[in-house]
Amino acid sequence: AGWWAWPVWGFTSKAAGGNGGKVFDQPFVRPSLLQGVDPRVRLACAGLFAVCLAPLQTLTACALGLALGCVFLAAARPPLLPLAHRLGAVNIFILFLWCVTPLTMPGPVLAQWGFFSVTAPGVRLALLVTVKSNAIVCAFLALAASMDAPTAGHALERLGCPPKLVFLFLFTARYIHVLAQEWHTLLVAARLRGFRPRSDLRTYRTLASLLGLLLVRSYDRALRVREAMVLRGFTGHFRSIAAFRARPVDALFALGVLAALTAILYMEHLGRTHA
Repeated sequence: AGWWAWPVWGFTSKAAGGNGGKVFDQPFVRPSLLQGVDPRVRLACAGLFAVCLAPLQTLTACALGLALGCVFLAAARPPLLPLAHRLGAVNIFILFLWCVTPLTMPGPVLAQWGFFSVTAPGVRLALLVTVKSNAIVCAFLALAASMDAPTAGHALERLGCPPKLVFLFLFTARYIHVLAQEWHTLLVAARLRGFRPRSDLRTYRTLASLLGLLLVRSYDRALRVREAMVLRGFTGHFRSIAAFRARPVDALFALGVLAALTAILYMEHLGRTHA
C-alpha cells in the first residue's frame, strides 16, 4: 500500500486540490488469504481466467469456471453488500439479454405465447453468457479488486503494461472522486438558483453549461496538480519504494490456477467431442 505513495497519494496542498490522499471506494481491499499472493500473479491469473472462459461453449465447463470464481471469492472474503451491488449491476445488463435472445434466435421452440416463441438455442446462449459473465466478474472482484490502486498500478507496470496506461489508471483512481465532487457542487449551485431538471431545451442547455464548467475546472486542477508534483521533484516516472518478490506460495497458487483452468478446458473439449 505504500508504493508510489508520495508522488500520487502524498501531497495534500489546497493549491493542488489534494484531500489527504483519499481515493475512490475500495471495499474489497481487506485481509484475506489472497492478500498473501503476489499482485502480479493475481492480475495475470485473472487475465488468463477471462481469456480461457470467454470462448467456452459448453455449460459444464462454464459451470466449473463459475465454481472456480466462487472459490476465489470465498478466499477473498468480500463484504456482502458491495458484492451484491456489483453483481447486481452486471446481471441487470444480462437481464436485457434474457429479454431478447431467447425470443429472437432461430431454433426449436420451447414455449410460445401468441407471436412470441422461446427457442432452445436462445435460452442456451443467454445461459452461457450469464454463467461466463458472473464467473469472470467473481474472479476479477476476488483477484484484482482486492488490491488497492497503487499496488495494482505497480503490478501492471511490472507485467509489461504501457507506462502511459498505468499513469492514466493511477490518476483516474486518484481524482475520479474529485471530479464527482465538483459535479455535485455545480448541481447544488444550480438548484439553489432555481434549476429543476426537465425534458426541455433549457435543461439541456443548463446541463451542457455545467459540463463545460466541469471540464474547465478539471483542466485548471490538472495544471495545479502538475505544478505541485514538479515542485516535489516529479520527472514523469513514478519510483517504487517497495519491490515485489516471488515466493513459493505464489508459484503454488499459479500452478493451482493453471491446473484448474486446464481441467475446465479439458471438460470443454470432452463436451464438444461428445456433442
